[in-house]
Formats: sequence, structure tokens, C-alpha cells
Amino acid sequence: MTRASSARSSLAVGAGLVAAAGVTAFAWGSLVERRMFTLREVPVPVLAPGSDPIRVLHLSDLHMAPWQRDKQDWVRGLAELKPDLIVNTGDNLGHADGVSGIEYALEPFRGIPGIFVNGSNDYYGPMLKNPLAYFGAPSLLRSALHEKLDIDHLHRVFADLGWLDLDNAAAALDLNGTHLELFGVDDPHIGLDRLDLITRAIDDLRASDPLSEEHWPDPEVASPPRPTLTIGVAHAPYQRVLNSFVNHGAQLILAGHTHGGQVCVPGYGALVTNCDIPRKQVKGLSLWDSGLHTSYLNVSAGLGTSIYAPVRFSCAPEATLLTLTAA
Repeated sequence: MTRASSARSSLAVGAGLVAAAGVTAFAWGSLVERRMFTLREVPVPVLAPGSDPIRVLHLSDLHMAPWQRDKQDWVRGLAELKPDLIVNTGDNLGHADGVSGIEYALEPFRGIPGIFVNGSNDYYGPMLKNPLAYFGAPSLLRSALHEKLDIDHLHRVFADLGWLDLDNAAAALDLNGTHLELFGVDDPHIGLDRLDLITRAIDDLRASDPLSEEHWPDPEVASPPRPTLTIGVAHAPYQRVLNSFVNHGAQLILAGHTHGGQVCVPGYGALVTNCDIPRKQVKGLSLWDSGLHTSYLNVSAGLGTSIYAPVRFSCAPEATLLTLTAA
């Protein structure tokens, strides 16, 4: 065998091994890992000293199709954790009939306080895309080409559970002795966030609070101690949103959208984020610095994928149980 033919033979063997590894990795990611539903448990020392813990279940990016009973049953089982609060950061639907699967999956959480914001895949159905396009820029939504989903039905399901809609809105809850100020925006990925409304929403919320300073009967007397935690919620963690949330006083921010990169390289991490968040913060708990203040940020890798890209690699689907504790 000549040197040239030997080199060609070695290249052919190498190419075959690479192809085989690619097929094996795709098979693993498509058939196995995308169904390896995982609970990530994280302590967050964000409450006032002496406060009782608050257990927050963060759900995101279920991308539910009606036939995905394994995912639906796994989510139902999370009710055994007995969380104090559910936070749903959008992209619940992955099919025109996906709301039936969402309704079934979330029924055991009835009676547990919850909050939610929309993602683009609560408005519009998925469509086949070139995955290489994600390396150029965040995905674009061409609503004229996408199937419209029944978001009103989805919202009725959430309302029936007693959950609060935080799309460009604010609300308050009292849990385990802590007063929660909650605000959020509609999906920034498709430009529905109205950051200009956040200040007004928070001001209105505090003005309606009978224990706020302006309602306290004697300005010479300090108001009674009441530990307060401010939480911001969005689907897509764009930097403009995170900075605005922190500057509006958020001590904890929850988001989804990124799928944790969905396909990651071991030892390197996510290849894309599908927004402008740094890769190192594409999933998990981190600190976000707005330049003026900092906040804890939890980005969920989510529980689903598009039905047209049913694969995860080195990035298992997840829900997160955040245990908020005293700082």
C-alpha cells in the first residue's frame, strides 16, 4: 500500500468514526436524554434574617404535545414536593392540542399559589427551522407563518388553578411570614415586554398596600416589621430586561427560554443561548449585575423541546426547586 492510499484509508476510517459518534450522540440525545427529566434543587439565601424558608418550584419550557404522557406524569409527581409557590416562565405549548396535556400535568398543583408569564410558544406553534441559524442570531418569529395557539384556553387553565398573570403586571403574596412583591413582563423574545409599565405597576402595588409607609397612620412611628422579597419574572432573559428588573429592586429573577443551550459540549457548555445572555449564565443560579445593583438569577433549562428538534445533549430537561432561605 502506498503512503497516499494509506492516508486516504486513515481519513476514511476517521470520517467513519466521527459519523458513527455523531449518530450515537444524536440517538442518545433524541431517544434517551430528552426524556431524562431531572429535578435541580438549589438554596438561595435571599430572605431577611430569621425568615422561614419558602420553597419555589420553577417550571419552564414544557413545549407540551398531547401524546407526551411521560412528561405530563413526571410533572404531576412534582406536587409531592409540596412547594409554597409555583413560578411558570412560559413556552408551555408545543402543539395546537398541547393545552390538554398542560391541564392534566398541572392539576395536582391546584390550591398552591402560582404566578406565570407568557413565552412565544404560548402564542404560536413551532415550525421546522434550520438549527444552524441559531449560531447567527436569536431566532426570529414570523407570526404569519406560525400556527396560532389557544393562549386564552391556557390562561383559563392557569386562572382555574388560582395563578396570577404577571405579563407586564405586578402582584403581591404573603408566604410563610414574608411579603412577596412580584412583577413580570410578557415575552421579550418577541418584543412584548413593556418595561415602561413596570415602574407604574410597582408604584400602584405599593400604593394599594395598607402596610406601606404612605398608609401608616403616624409618620413619626416606624411601620411594623414585615420582611419583603421582590421577585421579577420573564420568559427570555435578555439583558435589557434583567437590568431593568434589578434596577427596580428585584432580589431574585426567574427566566427560561434558553433550554440551557439544549445541545452542549461536555467541558465547554452551551453553543448558543438564543438571546443575548452570556453563555456562562445560560442555565442555573448565578448573580446578575446591572451596573448599579445585583440580584440572584435562575435560568431554567426547561423540560421540553420543539417537536421539530427533539434532542438534548449534555443538557438534561429540568425543573428547579429553589429553597429561599435567610441570608
